[in-house]
Amino acid sequence: MVGAVIFNTSSNQFTMMHDLTESAIPSPSQKLVDYSKKALKGMPERFLFECAMKLAIKPLTSATAAVLFHRFFKEADESEYDPYMIAASCLYLAGKIKDDPVKIRDVINVSYSTIHRGSPPLELGDEYWAMRDTIVQAELFITRFLKFDLTTVHPHKYMLHYMKSLQDWFGVKEWNALPVAKMAASYLQDFHHSSKVLDHKPDHIAVCCLALAFQTYGVQVPLTEELDDVAAWYNVFCKDLSRDKHWEIIEDILEVYNADAEIDEEDD
Repeated sequence: MVGAVIFNTSSNQFTMMHDLTESAIPSPSQKLVDYSKKALKGMPERFLFECAMKLAIKPLTSATAAVLFHRFFKEADESEYDPYMIAASCLYLAGKIKDDPVKIRDVINVSYSTIHRGSPPLELGDEYWAMRDTIVQAELFITRFLKFDLTTVHPHKYMLHYMKSLQDWFGVKEWNALPVAKMAASYLQDFHHSSKVLDHKPDHIAVCCLALAFQTYGVQVPLTEELDDVAAWYNVFCKDLSRDKHWEIIEDILEVYNADAEIDEEDD
C-alpha cells in the first residue's frame, strides 16, 4: 500500500459569493472520528474535509480536492493505496490548482494529528521527512494517473448564477431573509463527500441543491403555483433536467447524511 508506513491507521458578489467560495462550510457531522480504529466507507472523505476545515482552505478548494480523490479511486483499487495519504495529497494539489496554497508542513501536521488524535506535531525527523516525500510523490502520481487532466467544472458557478436569478425572482428583501442560499451551499459542499458527485452534470447538481433547500424550509418559488405536473421552476435553468433525474440527485445528496450517521454509530 503506497504510503502505508506514513498513514497506517492501525498505528499509534456578496453574501452568495461568500457562502459559496469563502466561508468554511462544516461537514455533515461535527463528531470526531477515530480514523485509526477501523476503515468504513466514507471515512477517508470525512478525513479530507476535516483536514480542509483545520487548514482553513476555501470550500471550492476542498471541493476540488474531493473531486480529485473521487476521480482517482474511480479507477484505482483502494486496497492498493492508502486513502488517507491520497486525501492529504489531493488537498495539497488542490491548493495549487485553485491558487489557495497551503504549506506542506501544515498539511503534514494536520493530517498526522487528525489520524493520531492528541499527538503533538511531528518533529523535523525521519518520520516527518518520510511523510513529506510520500505526499510530494503522491501528488505527482495522482497528476499522472489522471493523465494531467486536473480541470474541474464545479457546480458552484452555476449555483451562484441561479441564486442571483432567484434573488431577482423573489425580490432582494425576501430572498435575503431566507436561509436558502447558505443551506444550498452546505448541501453542495456536503455532496462532495460522495463519489456520486461525479455522476451528474454540475448544473443539475446546483439546481437540485437549491431545490432541496427550498423543500427543507418549505419555500414556494413565486409564480409557480399554476405549473402542471410536467413543468417545474428549475427547468428555467436546466431544460434537460427531468423530474426523475431531479429526485435521483436529491436522493444521492441525502444518502451522504445516512452514510455519515452510520460512521457515527459504528464509532460509538
